[in-house]
Amino acid sequence: QVQLAESGGGLVQAGGSLRLSCAASGSTNGVINMGWYRQAPGKQRELVAVISHGSSTNYSESVKGRFTISRDNGWNTVYLLMNNLKPEDTAVYYCNAQKLFARGYWGPGTQVTVSS
Repeated sequence: QVQLAESGGGLVQAGGSLRLSCAASGSTNGVINMGWYRQAPGKQRELVAVISHGSSTNYSESVKGRFTISRDNGWNTVYLLMNNLKPEDTAVYYCNAQKLFARGYWGPGTQVTVSS
């Protein structure tokens, strides 16, 4: 079992930046992907960015060019650097970890609010 804890959310003005962190603990052996998702009020959860064990990355179209996902060695921490934030980025951001042939794991989320 993997435990995930997000941090780094907060209130920021449009055009500003935030860096989210996801601290992973427990049985992280076997994790093949980690990523960030977000859910705005009244909307479905959506993929933001994913990083693989081999460090390849994928981004949603809405954040491509503005956000950067990265990780340390051993999956201890996954980061999401968010630049040029927009009000539409306001959401609860969730960290996710995936193992092959196993259920995914989720953190409790961290709130990001971008003001105009």
